[in-house]
Amino acid sequence: MDPIDADRPALEEKTRFLLSVDSYPEGTGSVRLVETHMARVFLTDRHAYKMKKPVRTRYLDFSSLDKRYGVCRQELRLNRRLTDNVYLDVVPLRLVGGDRLSLGGAGTPVEWLVKMRRLAREDCMVARIDALATADLVPLLERLCAFYRRAPVIPLTAEQYLLRLRRHSGQFRDDLLLPQLAQDRGEIRELAASLLDYTHRSGTLLGERAESGLIVEGHGDLRPEHCFLCAPPQVIDCLEFSRDLRCLDPLDELSYLALECELLGRGDLAAAVVSSYCGAESPADSLSPFYKAYRAFLRARLAAAHLLDEDVDEPDKWLRKTRAYLDAAQRHCP
Repeated sequence: MDPIDADRPALEEKTRFLLSVDSYPEGTGSVRLVETHMARVFLTDRHAYKMKKPVRTRYLDFSSLDKRYGVCRQELRLNRRLTDNVYLDVVPLRLVGGDRLSLGGAGTPVEWLVKMRRLAREDCMVARIDALATADLVPLLERLCAFYRRAPVIPLTAEQYLLRLRRHSGQFRDDLLLPQLAQDRGEIRELAASLLDYTHRSGTLLGERAESGLIVEGHGDLRPEHCFLCAPPQVIDCLEFSRDLRCLDPLDELSYLALECELLGRGDLAAAVVSSYCGAESPADSLSPFYKAYRAFLRARLAAAHLLDEDVDEPDKWLRKTRAYLDAAQRHCP
């Protein structure tokens, strides 16, 4: 992940400004910073302001102010599909008089931030995971299934869909084989080979998903930490920077949510998540394990990518996550 942007003021100066309680026109008693791989999120009393980092990777490019504005607009549009009055606006951070920063108002834009309404942490699926009953997930799953039914179909032939799955699997393998990651090369190659073999053995079954018009533009990152079980349920933080990775089989996406439930110790919820979309008559018994393994392989690659940062924050954490996802891929690999 390469820092690119030479815009001024620098990222750290913008961060210092946004950490001040006096910087927010609506007022706040406190500001807390949450850092992710690609953004810094500033939590005020009632809102969250998300600022993209000026970075570029194989999968995304936030390297200029114009590009960050474009991806902020995309984030606003896409996340409004599964939320209500949460994604409020894209707001400018402006330079006033050549030396003073201002959130909104007049002046030259030097950054763009996505402004969101803060949701109650206690409503997050992760916070409630230990006490959840299957029935508690029904409103969330109904909203997701309605979303998939309404979503425009992505016109792919069976061969195009199979080629995408094979290309992605190959990319995940090649990334995990980078020498800097020091992974077991035999294990990585074996996992990738199993996934690729399944796409050939079950190519007809997978291809029928595309030919039947089941591939849609989904959320792309459907994890429990992005699901809030309020009324109505809200699903935040979709994968806004890659349409390619958002265009998927809903069974793939829900199998990923099921996988994450398993990793949180709730395999009973995992079964309910998959069956909510599939019903009794479906190919879920065959396809869902493949999709779980495929997603686990992707998540292993994403966790391992943190180890390539110039200054690695908590390397042991990312090694543990990489291992956990590789183990999950081994368990589910068909």
